[in-house]
Amino acid sequence: MARKNENDDPLAPLTLAVGQEELLLDRAVQQVVAAARAVDADTDVRDLTPDRLQPGTLAELTSPSLFAERKVVVVRNAQDLAADTVKDVKAYLGAPVEEITLVLLHAGGAKGKALLDAARKAAAREVACPKMTKPADRLAFVRGEFRAQGRSAAPEACQALVDSIGSDLRELASAVAQLVADVEGTIDEAVVGRYYTGRAEASSFTVADRAVEGRAAEALEALRWSLSTGVAPVLLTSALAQGVRAIGKLSSARGGRPADLARELGMPPWKIDRVRQQMRGWTPEGVSVALRAVAEADAGVKGGGDDPGYALEKAVVTIARAARSRRP
Repeated sequence: MARKNENDDPLAPLTLAVGQEELLLDRAVQQVVAAARAVDADTDVRDLTPDRLQPGTLAELTSPSLFAERKVVVVRNAQDLAADTVKDVKAYLGAPVEEITLVLLHAGGAKGKALLDAARKAAAREVACPKMTKPADRLAFVRGEFRAQGRSAAPEACQALVDSIGSDLRELASAVAQLVADVEGTIDEAVVGRYYTGRAEASSFTVADRAVEGRAAEALEALRWSLSTGVAPVLLTSALAQGVRAIGKLSSARGGRPADLARELGMPPWKIDRVRQQMRGWTPEGVSVALRAVAEADAGVKGGGDDPGYALEKAVVTIARAARSRRP
């Protein structure tokens, strides 16, 4: 879980989020934005990548306002900023503007270290967002997620969840949120087993695999069997989401050995090989269409529609068609 230093005021002039765990980096930003909007609901938020932060841009964004409006300026991948822009940021750190909170997201490491050191010297509020590569760290994360939501989960349940979901923190957080929403009382290993392991896990991921491979008829058959045997619709939308996201991640990644890509994308090497086979026929447009279909199905199974089964069938067909967008 993200670790904070002793300066824990999210409205400090400068917040420095350091690490490569995307979920924790996003949460660090969300905490600052939420704190700013609690003070001023009209807070202006500017979320920038290095290509959008040219020399002079920061000075323009932080220039004094006649109305003294509160503003949050987020700079992502700060380690990739151009040298002239780094000079602008360092100059700003020496004279921050009241009512403005600057949030720098930095991967850590040697690249861009001068800016990292300058931010620390400027007494930045620092949030550590390290990549969680050890199972013990992910287990601690799951326990923390349950505690943050005021719920109790047995140690065996937390371990079973990590074993079932894997290394993706977003998926782990989503699984915790789903269990908290659906289950009353203490969450034990049997509950996790019912949701995420055994036959339910196998059948939901079979549906997703057939869909992303473009095999619509087989995917629909697996879907109907899963629903008839009591698999929760939310597990099926979760599996579809994971399958499509894996296609999107790998298609946008640089080429390399499975082990290297596994580290970069947070997937086990065996999954890299499988997704490589599944992604033939996919286009970026197809991934976008499929993600929208999954989002619509998720809303449909969570009360936004009258028939969860129909919502899932529609998503499966759309995903299977998207998987064939490059084929004749």
